[in-house]
Amino acid sequence: MSDWTEIGCVADIPKRGARRVTTQSGAIAVFRTGEDEIFALEDRCPHKNGPLSQGIVHGKSVTCPLHTLVISLETGASEDEGCATTVPVRLEGERIFLQLTL
Repeated sequence: MSDWTEIGCVADIPKRGARRVTTQSGAIAVFRTGEDEIFALEDRCPHKNGPLSQGIVHGKSVTCPLHTLVISLETGASEDEGCATTVPVRLEGERIFLQLTL
């Protein structure tokens, strides 16, 4: 079963930044690009479990703060160290919803 959960507004996340959201199944990093696109990934790097929410957002990618691994915000894929889990995002106006599996 899955459910859409409102987690805030686009303005709550700085451009080219992230916000960490804690859920029952773990932490999720919600990213805002310079073009105001919103993406969400599990908040851990697939390589060394670094906190992606503290990474550097550039284009549609985030660079892990621990070891500079670049991860796609669209797919969660990295250059060569596995894949971060993506979380579906829905926008209703400025409101952000995440699809969380219960």
